[in-house]
Amino acid sequence: MKLTHYSNYALRSLQFAALRSPALCRVDEVAAAHGISRAHIVKVVYEMGQAGFLETVRGRGGGFRLARRPEEITVGEVLRVTEGPFELVECFNPETNSCPLIGVCRLSRAIGEAMAAFIAVLDGVTIADIAANKRSLLTRLEAATADA
Repeated sequence: MKLTHYSNYALRSLQFAALRSPALCRVDEVAAAHGISRAHIVKVVYEMGQAGFLETVRGRGGGFRLARRPEEITVGEVLRVTEGPFELVECFNPETNSCPLIGVCRLSRAIGEAMAAFIAVLDGVTIADIAANKRSLLTRLEAATADA
């Protein structure tokens, strides 16, 4: 399984907000720290705000911050928003399935179990967990920004 760049950018933005909490973060800071297009981060921040993960503040002194405590946001929850339905094979979607083996195929059952296990693990990881080594993360991000 491969996650989209969008999911990666969303998780990086949420992690960044947790590292800088309670201060407001700026889109340009995230883009520079991670070497990501500003336009991508603008879209991510907007949509993470719509999903209730980020609070956005408009205007001259604006920016964004976590809308909930980092311990309350799981990576699995974020991925459900950013990745949409996890349909690794066509038979996972009853509306588009054309496989004649539905219901008797052991492969689709195994893939479904693997997917459930994958998400279960990520439901146990919070934004607080991925930002716990704050000093090391900030040191690395500052170095990356200085190199840019």
